Order: sequence, then C-alpha cells, then structure tokens
Amino acid sequence: MESTGHGLQRLITAREAGLIACTRCGQVHAGGAVRCKRCHGPLRSRDTQSLQKVWAWLIAGIIAFFPANIYPMLITNTLVEHSEATIIGGVVQLVGHHSYGIAAIVFVASIMIPIGKFLAIAYLAISVHRQQILKMHQRHKLYDVVEFIGRWSMIDVFVVAILSALVQLGGVATINPGVAALSFALSVVFTMLSALAFDPRLIWDADRTAQ
Repeated sequence: MESTGHGLQRLITAREAGLIACTRCGQVHAGGAVRCKRCHGPLRSRDTQSLQKVWAWLIAGIIAFFPANIYPMLITNTLVEHSEATIIGGVVQLVGHHSYGIAAIVFVASIMIPIGKFLAIAYLAISVHRQQILKMHQRHKLYDVVEFIGRWSMIDVFVVAILSALVQLGGVATINPGVAALSFALSVVFTMLSALAFDPRLIWDADRTAQ
C-alpha cells in the first residue's frame, strides 16, 4: 500500500511494486525474472496480444454460431419418416408437447448463454481498450461468471451424442447428429478460448490508467 497524501492509503498492484506473479502456480518473483523458480514456466507481466486473441476467437465463435442455428442439430430416421430438427425447432416442438421445463433449459443453454457470453466478452474487451473505470469490481465479477458458465455450454452437444449412441435400432430408427452439432461445438470451443485469452489483469491496468 502507498500513501495518497491525505492520510489515506491506496492499494497497489504487484506490477507497481516491481513484482510479477506466475500465471501457472502463483509464485511471486522480482520484476526482472524470466522463468518461474517453482514450475519453470515463462514469466510475463502482461500478455500484450491478449485483446487481439480475444477478438479473433470471439469472431470465430460468432461465425460458427450462425450455422449452428440454421442447420439441423438432430436427424431422425424411422421406417415411416425422416425429420430434421434445428435448435429453435426443437424448442418449439418441446413447447408443443408441453415440456416447458426442458424447452426452457434448451433455449437458455443453446441461445441465451452463448449470446450472453459473446456480449460479456466483447464488453470486457471494449471496456479495457477504452480504459473505463466505472464498475471495475462488476467487470471482475462478469469475468468470473463467463468462466463459470463455460462448462455448461455444451449441454446440447452432450444430449445429441447420448441420443445418437443409445437410439440406434437398425433399420427401425436411428438418430444422428447434424451439421449444427459440429458448428455449435466449435462455437463453444472458440468462445471458451476467447475467454481464456483474456488477461484479467488488464482490468486493473485500465483502472490505474484512468486514475
């Protein structure tokens, strides 16, 4: 901590104190260190290409998200019919069968959460680039939320994979994943990589610069 000149003390970052922490194990080193003495990983105060990586992966995730909602997610073949269901089509069918709870879960996990992650990551990247100081703590919380919900983003792909493995009744009925399943999986992976590429320490840097 350092004095502000008014009898108050201000928290300082490790970077301002001439220290650097390993992003792998958390070991703190002097600012001139190159490799971690504990895990031997490379040390760097900031990832200077963090925002470029974030935007690259995010744009790739958004591009893959469109075919995931246009093309069929599930292809069903029986003796009497052939049907293809998109994500939205599946939600509509579930509502038609009065399965409102399942329809809500599919809609939230397949539409709301991915779009929410796109907006949240884009907001974090823009706010850091513009060095906005407002609600810095909320931005850290938003980053934690993005990290947390990432593990639930593949629920549709898991359901399709399970159905495809279980419902294979020879010539009677088969269920296979459609093109959208691959596109959705790619979109989720790209979005997760975008979130991982974001260096949360940039939020502190933006706050210090704005001050």
